[in-house]
Amino acid sequence: MTNLEQALVTHVARYWMSTILRHSRHVGNGGLWSHTRRYTPHMTLQTSVYIATTLDGFIARAGGSLDWLEHDSGEADYGFNAFMTSIDCLVIGRITFEKVLGFGDWPYSGKHVIVPSTNLSNNDIPEELRAGVEVVNGNPADLLAALEARGFKHAWVDGGDTIQRFLRAGLIDEITISRIPILIGNGIPLFGVIDGDIRLSHVSTTSFDSGLVQSLYRVCG
Repeated sequence: MTNLEQALVTHVARYWMSTILRHSRHVGNGGLWSHTRRYTPHMTLQTSVYIATTLDGFIARAGGSLDWLEHDSGEADYGFNAFMTSIDCLVIGRITFEKVLGFGDWPYSGKHVIVPSTNLSNNDIPEELRAGVEVVNGNPADLLAALEARGFKHAWVDGGDTIQRFLRAGLIDEITISRIPILIGNGIPLFGVIDGDIRLSHVSTTSFDSGLVQSLYRVCG
């Protein structure tokens, strides 16, 4: 799982820096940020996954290499900045959080960050980040209920194990997958073992001149 978490973190960093050509073609029955509630009527907090994969569904080679991500990036940003504008909080796994800390500049300024962990405490958070980052030990449903009670509206769920826990709990609303046009044959898959089928509804697809295809799916409740 460590390689999976590390690969997910690297994708976050690359989305901040990578760009593609500005012109794209939109296909589907809704915009990239169209949303439909999947929670019970009293629940308004939305949860989203946003990630990149190879065309055959891997986020990294078996050893964790991301060399397949090298491609013409052009001038746009795959919609990542629009996605970041749409969220007001993040739920990121411990390993993901620790890797992001190693990037230097904190990339989530202005967003509230929750780190679900039984190994960390709030004393482990760098002092300069404590106003916007907190460690929580709880299950996904309780964590989201607490965020909603505090007025948050849209959470980005990130980190391999964290994504899988929320999916198994039925607490992911939408998944945006950016598929890079390359086949690598084997590696670390985006999704791990689940308890049963998870049905998705296609919302929209955007294709870019670089060959990247980005699809938004709604998780059916």
